Amino acid sequence: MVDAKRVFDAVVSGAALVVLSPVLVVCAVAVVVDDPGPALFRQTRVGLGGHDFEILKFRSMRRGGGLQITSGGDARITRVGRVLRATKLDELPQLVNVVRGDMSLVGPRPEVPRYVAEWPADARAEILSVRPGITDPGSIAFRHEETELAAAEDPERHYVDVILPKKVALYVDYVRTRTFLGDLALIFRTLAAVVRRG
Repeated sequence: MVDAKRVFDAVVSGAALVVLSPVLVVCAVAVVVDDPGPALFRQTRVGLGGHDFEILKFRSMRRGGGLQITSGGDARITRVGRVLRATKLDELPQLVNVVRGDMSLVGPRPEVPRYVAEWPADARAEILSVRPGITDPGSIAFRHEETELAAAEDPERHYVDVILPKKVALYVDYVRTRTFLGDLALIFRTLAAVVRRG
């Protein structure tokens, strides 16, 4: 049986990679010139069925350890990284993840294993029953997440205790109510939010 969502994801993402290839090259060069090192950031995330995969982003931070969340004033963010994060251009390499089948254009945002372990077991099974996405309702609702974390006394505790439960509720609601037209609407809402940057 043909998975229409998967076909749509692969075709749109493949076409986007071709059309946006000049932008991808410029971003990659800018990252390396600003802070020598790899252009891409790779991190283990949890995907469909609880299987780990390597998510791709343009590197927006200096290499090294630290928290697995990022607040707005994080000193690790590079000059080019601030621009990439503000415009969401750092997310473009995830189109490769979509083509590979690791992700979908729309679906619950993939978390690192450390935070997936914080999800309630029943919600975890439901969320991981679909491919994670580049965008979802939580991406729009928490588009100012870094600013909220920067204002918190303990950013990681605030993320786990306050933000993560709200995201889990949004993820579960998406899984239960998702439709193709709903996904299209989320893509356009995400693009509109990026253009407004507000």
